[in-house]
Amino acid sequence: QVQFVESGGGLVQPGGSLRLSCGASASAFSDYHMAWYRQAPGKQREWVAVLTMSGAATDANSVRGRFTLSRDSAKNTLYLQMNSLNPKDTAVYYCNKARALTTPDSDWGQGTQVAVSS
Repeated sequence: QVQFVESGGGLVQPGGSLRLSCGASASAFSDYHMAWYRQAPGKQREWVAVLTMSGAATDANSVRGRFTLSRDSAKNTLYLQMNSLNPKDTAVYYCNKARALTTPDSDWGQGTQVAVSS
């Protein structure tokens, strides 16, 4: 079972940027699609974006044009570059293996908190 550790969250002003990292306990990227999810206060966890095994990226309409995924397979690390953040992006962000691009397929890590506020 691959385990994930998310980091890089914090408090940022509207319009600011953050880069989240997701470390995997074992090589996951060549065998699985890897996705980011988020859970805002009082809401269900939602899918944000996915990076496929082949390196293609797809994301939700709410983040399109603002968020970018990348990975460093040598470091077993997935990244989420978030630009033009707004208060609606406030959430705990998680990474996970993704079955069929959007369905989480492993245990959750602890997540990393992102707060966008002035």
